[in-house]
Amino acid sequence: MEENLKGRLVLVLGILNVIFLLFWVSSCNDVRKFKKAREKEMDTRLAVEQDRDKLSKLESSLKDKLSQVQEELGEKKAALEAVKKSQSQEQMVCNSIKSELEKISRLKEALEEDLKDALVRGKISSRETSKK
Repeated sequence: MEENLKGRLVLVLGILNVIFLLFWVSSCNDVRKFKKAREKEMDTRLAVEQDRDKLSKLESSLKDKLSQVQEELGEKKAALEAVKKSQSQEQMVCNSIKSELEKISRLKEALEEDLKDALVRGKISSRETSKK
């Protein structure tokens, strides 16, 4: 009986060893899965952080470029206003010159008419004086 008891004890201990071995393999497998999941999460976090850093650098560079473009726009607006002002002054001068030219043209026409009248009168008076 003692041998029967020893056989049962060996059988129970063998079954317990197999059960503990299965638990050990299962826990090792779970640990490996958790390690892989943790490493994957860390890689994802690192990639997201790198992308965030890149985006923040890009944002700052774009802000700098935007401020430069706004400054250039302000300068160009000021230059445009100066050009518009000088153009309006030139148009005023041009209009003034045109009106002066028109006045001179009218005076010239009046003088030509007076000269023609004077020539006609001069010819008439020279004929009258030559007839006498």
